[in-house]
Amino acid sequence: MNPPAEQVLKESPHKGKTGLKRVWNAFFYSLEGFGAAWKHEDAFRQESLLAAVLVPLAFFLADAPLERALMIASVLLVLIVELVNSAIEATVDRISLENHALAKRAKDIGSAAVLISLINVLVIWGLVLFG
Repeated sequence: MNPPAEQVLKESPHKGKTGLKRVWNAFFYSLEGFGAAWKHEDAFRQESLLAAVLVPLAFFLADAPLERALMIASVLLVLIVELVNSAIEATVDRISLENHALAKRAKDIGSAAVLISLINVLVIWGLVLFG
């Protein structure tokens, strides 16, 4: 017996791409993602501007290459987590704009991940600069 049409999983038509074509497409989809995040997400813009200041600053403030790497990686991690959080929020909003406990939980957990990544920046930068 075949499942009802609503239960049939539909794969993306782009899933069949392989090799360089897939990498090429993924690169441009990523650029579109950056553009969408910049256009629609205030927090991403703010954190990107902070990264634009902190990343060059890490080269001046850190004494050793490993310290620089840790400082820069901690800042980039904030951007990564913010992008994932924004994707979660967009997906939840796509499903429904109604208030729902599970939607709130998903968004709050994503926000908590961003907060932890920001605390991580403070801890790493503090240890490198004052530790």
